[in-house]
Amino acid sequence: MGWKSAQKLIHHWKILRGDNVMIIRGKDKGETGLVKRVVRSQNRVIVEGKNLVKKHIKQGQGHEGGIFTVEAPLHVSNVQVVDPVTGKPCKVGIKYLEDGSKVRVARGNGTSGSIIPRPEILKMRTTPRPTVVGPKDTPIDVVLEKTYDPTTGKGMPDL
Repeated sequence: MGWKSAQKLIHHWKILRGDNVMIIRGKDKGETGLVKRVVRSQNRVIVEGKNLVKKHIKQGQGHEGGIFTVEAPLHVSNVQVVDPVTGKPCKVGIKYLEDGSKVRVARGNGTSGSIIPRPEILKMRTTPRPTVVGPKDTPIDVVLEKTYDPTTGKGMPDL
């Protein structure tokens, strides 16, 4: 990737894996589907069952060859998140609630302005957190030990 294309990468993504999106340009225009994968290095997304292309795969040692139908990536500008209330494509905005939590909201003409929930698939971890205490884990009594007293300033290093 050259420096010109690296400048055009999206830094703040508003489309996430698991979002319900509508394709607004291309051969599958007007169809909706779930985002299967986000390719941030190319500004592209793969939508489940959409933008299907035939791929010729040569036979190898561990697999058979042939002509397969695969999902090709779409540029992120060709898809829009679907408003959960109206079912129409909308822009995504960011809003902070009273409790300080950050949420995504539907923006644009003819949209409801409702909150777009985070996809459930993002809450699942690919590798579960370890439940067994390992040799490099800090013991809980050391973690909970109070080492600084804010009233007296005891525990501050001498600088």
